[in-house]
Amino acid sequence: FGEHFSRWISQLPDWVHVDLDGELQTLTASAVSGSVRLEAQEVDRDWFDLRVVVDVQETFLTPEEIQILLKARGALTRLEGKGWRRLRFDVSEAEDQQMARIGLNPADLDDAPQRLHVLQLADPAAERFLPAEQVALVRRRAEELQARVTPDVPAGISAPLRPYQVEGFHFLAYLSANRFGGILADDMGLGKTLQTLSWILWLRGRSPEEAGRPSLVVCPKSVMENWRSEAAKFAPALRVRVMSSGESVFENVGAADLHVMNYAHLRLLGDRLTEVRWLAVILDEGQFIKNPDSQSAVAARGLPADHRLVLTGTPIENRLMDLWSLMAFAMPGMLPSRGRFGRLYNAQRDPLARRRLSARVRPFLLRRTKGQVARDLPEKIEETILCELEGEQKLLYNAEFKRGQQLLLNLKTQKQLAKEQFQFLSSLLRLRQICCSPKLVNPATPEQGAKLEGLLELLESLLEEGHKVLVFSQFVSMLELIRSALEEQGLSPYYLTGETEDRGTLVDRFQADPNPGVFLISLRAGGFGLNLTSASYVVLFDPWWNPAVEAQAIDRTHRIGQQSTVVAYRFLIKGSVEEKMRELQRSKSSLAEQVLGEEKFSQSLTLEDLRFLYS
Repeated sequence: FGEHFSRWISQLPDWVHVDLDGELQTLTASAVSGSVRLEAQEVDRDWFDLRVVVDVQETFLTPEEIQILLKARGALTRLEGKGWRRLRFDVSEAEDQQMARIGLNPADLDDAPQRLHVLQLADPAAERFLPAEQVALVRRRAEELQARVTPDVPAGISAPLRPYQVEGFHFLAYLSANRFGGILADDMGLGKTLQTLSWILWLRGRSPEEAGRPSLVVCPKSVMENWRSEAAKFAPALRVRVMSSGESVFENVGAADLHVMNYAHLRLLGDRLTEVRWLAVILDEGQFIKNPDSQSAVAARGLPADHRLVLTGTPIENRLMDLWSLMAFAMPGMLPSRGRFGRLYNAQRDPLARRRLSARVRPFLLRRTKGQVARDLPEKIEETILCELEGEQKLLYNAEFKRGQQLLLNLKTQKQLAKEQFQFLSSLLRLRQICCSPKLVNPATPEQGAKLEGLLELLESLLEEGHKVLVFSQFVSMLELIRSALEEQGLSPYYLTGETEDRGTLVDRFQADPNPGVFLISLRAGGFGLNLTSASYVVLFDPWWNPAVEAQAIDRTHRIGQQSTVVAYRFLIKGSVEEKMRELQRSKSSLAEQVLGEEKFSQSLTLEDLRFLYS
């Protein structure tokens, strides 16, 4: 009643006079003014409960009544025999800014304690509100922390780390040295996997006990193979096991140093994963647990591990509430309860909400954008994302592959091959289409295919980071499938094929659009003559016989006027004709120079090449 009445009477025009009797008069009285002090009580090693102490000038209020007003968080409250009262903190703008630096909001202070880490209280801004003896205690505890942890990159890492990647590895080592969990939130393409592999090797090298314990990576299905390939490339001594459907992680768990599973496995196995005490648990693409009530989030929080790490490219500024779930996994109890978190960090109500939240998570989160580390980056980064066939897509591929092998058995000479070239080109085309999506050869199938699922996951991450992305495919029908899938998610991608008219206007719109977006482009129609420098990410959805054509596609954005490092992703099906095409490109440079497209492919393809493709 008090709040509604107070709001109503404040909106009356000046010429309306209202007489109030008794306690109703207090509804228009000035708020009780109070100054703020804080008291910190150490409740665990490096953790403090912060309580609010309010000093008020009004001597007619008892300490109990002050606590009642404090609990009301600024709302009108009826006090027995003293009418309606509300508490207003006497906080200057400078003090508000100082409180924001330690993650507090005066408008939401109440009698409930807030748990803060010593690194948060060690900010000089906290000294203004804490007693001197407690400031001294906080300083001692902060000095005891290992703030500078700078170990050498493990000898087992076979590639040099860029300077910012060394800093990232040191950040992860600092987390572990202080018993923290945390979040590595670098932009896509900056090498979070390499930094994490370096950290895992460092953890395993600290003691024989740790060297004997396995670690677990949970990631989207589309990047499971990427973990295996990146480990083989950068940490070859690390034994990696990628879990497949129907396989049990508990069979010979000690036979691998790093187990990789997807979020569906995590949901299905649930509590059974708690039977293993993991050295480290890493959630790759951590936004998959952004809903704290989801099965994945609940299962992840229950995993027993000495060290916890979230990898994500999504900055905290975009979705304040989602961060709660990530931190509930990485650092349980570091943030307040979910309901309280929503009140404390309401960006619409509090313009300093992001700053307050950043202050709370700063010691546990590291984020670098491409722009921030540009001096350490090459102009162009190319990465391969390997996907694995499953279900109907795998059955279709195997059937067509066996048909091609049967044709090959009857060939003995190059002359025979020339007569059967159309058959083989048709078979190779179908294999490549199946790799893109089973819908290209069987439109009735409900399966999207491994690569399309992986692309949608990648685009979600890139768009959340605020980036623009070019997606190239040689199959217009595949671009249609991608466009339909994006439209089902409420997105409106740009679209360019050989049938597109007024290409210049379309390109200008994409270039001028300030929002993140996706441009779907036919490799033949858009591989040259376009300037698309507003995008800095490129996806080659399917391989082309001639690598020069792929390079031209990447160069649509990697050209004069580009201010950012360009990251190009190639999607390939593991162990398929696509992967062998890439090997053929590298091993037969003369073929790459001669073959300009499928129409000339048969002129350069040898019987030996064909046997390799169908091996």
